[in-house]
Amino acid sequence: MKKIVHVITGLGMGGAERALHNLIVGGLQSHFDNQVISLTGDGVYGVRLRRAGVAVQSLGLRRGAWSLGGFLRLRRAIVDASPDLVQGWMYHGNIAAVVALASLRSRIPVIWNVRHSLYELSDEKWLTRLVIRLHPLLSKWVSRVIYNSAVSRAQHESAGFPSEKGMVIPNGFDLDHWHPNPVDRDLLRTMLSIPLDALVVGHVARYHPLKDHSSFLQAMKLVISRKPGVYAVLVGSGVDDENRQLASMARGFPAGQIQFLGEREDVNRILQAFDVFCLSSVSEAFPNVLGEAMGCGLPCVATDVGDCREIVGDSGIVVPPSSPSALADGLLGLLSFSAKERARRGLAARQRIEQHFQIDAIVEKYRECYGHAVNEAC
Repeated sequence: MKKIVHVITGLGMGGAERALHNLIVGGLQSHFDNQVISLTGDGVYGVRLRRAGVAVQSLGLRRGAWSLGGFLRLRRAIVDASPDLVQGWMYHGNIAAVVALASLRSRIPVIWNVRHSLYELSDEKWLTRLVIRLHPLLSKWVSRVIYNSAVSRAQHESAGFPSEKGMVIPNGFDLDHWHPNPVDRDLLRTMLSIPLDALVVGHVARYHPLKDHSSFLQAMKLVISRKPGVYAVLVGSGVDDENRQLASMARGFPAGQIQFLGEREDVNRILQAFDVFCLSSVSEAFPNVLGEAMGCGLPCVATDVGDCREIVGDSGIVVPPSSPSALADGLLGLLSFSAKERARRGLAARQRIEQHFQIDAIVEKYRECYGHAVNEAC
């Protein structure tokens, strides 16, 4: 069995980390011997990968800090693994992987995996800008560049990434894990003190300016002003009652009608409590959470960023980013439907994931890509 070494920046609760975990445990492990090298720590997904029997090595580097010692540890880890192919994940993982192999003068193929949209380079931190600019310069040592969204590919190729090496493989979803569950719906609503017959809008995202919680909360104020009985439940790292910025944004909501649950590991259960899901981001490539919500049978309102329009199709509503009024109109549109029509839309959302983004089909695309790259290097 061919060995693949995945080099990733870290293994915390992020979209790229989740995609790597899903890919390996979703079927890639049956085709290849996978080993994961985290430049930083284990995080949540390092633990989960180990539980699944995947070898994980964490180098313990400080995020954003490059050092000769860290580079040498990475190089030694790759030599010890003796892989047939190295897959970089995210900008820093990509550069670390290709530089390590170039320094070894190795013929082992390297594939990059870009999980980020690139609307404005100037919006990135200075170190990230530098790392992005290094990609075109080092791309001659790379076999393929995988993007998880067509929009991301176009943006990066405009910035100098090699178009002849680019390909799009979207995120994949295990629909045995992401599925509707009416029993959990009632249990969670009872636990959250939400009436079983109330309308609930859900939002799942870490607290970060790109996720635009402000627009979502402004939109929800408009929604509740027109449909007073609607509840909002927000989930994500930093999205809790200790967040003073969020507390300020939430002033004026009726008591109990907005709830911050913080980071949760049972998002597949929390999604069951919702009638409608909302993604309010101002920048995305292929947001995992949108596919997960759709897999759970939720009709979605999403901002028109990354590949959201392609993911949602005609099952939900796509609106311009940074527009609370447009977001509110989209949410009111779905909330105004009958329960039967929302259920029909939710079924269409799940069917869209089933037809286009099932994890089995995505694993097969990676298997083919890796196989071609290894054969070309022989």
